[in-house]
Amino acid sequence: MALSLEQLMNPQQTLVMGVLNITQDSFSDGGLWLDPDKAIEHAQDMIAAGADIIDIGAESTRPGAIRVDEQEELQRVVRAVKPLAEQGAIISVDTTRASVAQAALDAGASIINDVSGGLLDPQIAHVVAQYECVYILQHWRGWLQGGTSRVPDADTAHYEHGVLADVMGELREQIDAVCEAGVDSDHIVIDPGLGFSKPTIDLNMPLMTGLHNLQTLGFPVLIGASRKRFTAALAGKCGFEATNEQRDYVTATLSALCSLHGAWAVRVHNVAASKLAIATVQAWKQYQNN
Repeated sequence: MALSLEQLMNPQQTLVMGVLNITQDSFSDGGLWLDPDKAIEHAQDMIAAGADIIDIGAESTRPGAIRVDEQEELQRVVRAVKPLAEQGAIISVDTTRASVAQAALDAGASIINDVSGGLLDPQIAHVVAQYECVYILQHWRGWLQGGTSRVPDADTAHYEHGVLADVMGELREQIDAVCEAGVDSDHIVIDPGLGFSKPTIDLNMPLMTGLHNLQTLGFPVLIGASRKRFTAALAGKCGFEATNEQRDYVTATLSALCSLHGAWAVRVHNVAASKLAIATVQAWKQYQNN
């Protein structure tokens, strides 16, 4: 699975990032993979299904989630990263803390996936700069109240100039800040933060249909739609129940569409479904070009 930094930043097709939540309270699979052995087994299953990257998170970022103690997050992450990295997996770590990022990179992670885009712990940018790793910088408005829980999305969901324009403007500010702190712009991937301060279909779809606009910022784009509330709403709008299975069908469809328009990667729970969807897009492109 080993890829060079160049190959990782410029893949031949959209990468599939498999989600490994080692949390008690993530919205769709909290508690399922908290046991270290089960977590490793699930990661191996995702790799067998075609995951290019395993994204490990030890702290839920759903609205209202309570922060995990820093040492607890660090221990959970290292316990999962080390054996998987030793097996050759490409590991991304979903954290907003500089200390956890550093420990994860020391344990063999290659990517830091910071949903706060450097806003919660500005020191994380210095860690990323020091290790010269890939940094996924997400659009973020949801500050933690008193350092304990995330602000409800509805409180941060006003977009004065439209969601796409405002997200792009705020991403530019976040990018400037981390680059000023030493992060190499060639190592940055941006994420529009689907579902973060965006509770409705109308606030999420423009960020995917406007993928080409996001790409004008000059960075690869990660799309993380998997099982989020708006995918349930989309399923319901189409007359289906909002189960995880139905959300996965919606997610795979969105993965295919975003791949068709050049997304760098998709972050998903059901790896096999999105991997097949993206492979189908590749076949489509080949026939289209013949």
